[in-house]
Amino acid sequence: MVATKRISVSPEIWEELRGLKEVGQTFGELIRKMIESEKKARLLTDMKKIEETAEFVEI
Repeated sequence: MVATKRISVSPEIWEELRGLKEVGQTFGELIRKMIESEKKARLLTDMKKIEETAEFVEI
């Protein structure tokens, strides 16, 4: 069974989301795509931070 949740957003945010949504795409699909993009961006940021600050040893 799929549960439906509601998220309150301002009218401005609603319009921004609506503008990002592709034809035929649901808001759920849009949000899922945005989540995946954010996860990838955070991973890249973390990897860059580790690369800049960590000391590596030769194997």
